Amino acid sequence: MSTFESLKGRIKSNPGLKQFTHRLIMPKGQARPRLWIRWIVNRFVHKRGKGAIVRRYTRLDVFPFNPFTLGAGSIIEDFATVNNGMGAVHIGDRVQVGMGNVLIGPVTIADNVIIAQNVVMSGLNHGYQDVDVPIGMQTCTTGEIYIGADSWIGANAVITAGIKIGEHAVVAAGSVVTKNVPPFSIVAGNPARLIKQYNPATKLWEKVP
Repeated sequence: MSTFESLKGRIKSNPGLKQFTHRLIMPKGQARPRLWIRWIVNRFVHKRGKGAIVRRYTRLDVFPFNPFTLGAGSIIEDFATVNNGMGAVHIGDRVQVGMGNVLIGPVTIADNVIIAQNVVMSGLNHGYQDVDVPIGMQTCTTGEIYIGADSWIGANAVITAGIKIGEHAVVAAGSVVTKNVPPFSIVAGNPARLIKQYNPATKLWEKVP
């Protein structure tokens, strides 16, 4: 076990130390790290592959206590937001994260995925069940989002917590995905439904009745 992992374990096992550390890392009531975390600590904790690019106006709200990885040749365009506060964010090789995207972990994106503009992927859900407590103060739940290799997510799509999208799938622009998407398929709509699948026998993308 590395020294860093050992330190993380000590902090997590001590509630008082954990609270103190959180205050050092981020201001109270905010979901972004302090400047010294962004500029100094994260560069030693998180991994970026060769040729990976994060544009100047990206909001990279990543914390040292959860993983963030960006694969070789991948790019995160301007005005995107990436947050790993509630779960890891793993972005594979040669992934294109478009302008205005919001990625809230836990999210895993495999290699060669294209994500168009203004896509929201949130592995986080706010609790709402107790009507006597403000929603913002209720316990959050998480469900990992997984985007399979070679997939294409169209502009303005929303991928909800816990969804798995298979390889070489297409999510049409404006879709709201609330169910898993099979590999080699196309979904569209709100809520998204299956409209086409690839048939290896005919080598055609065929409409689904």
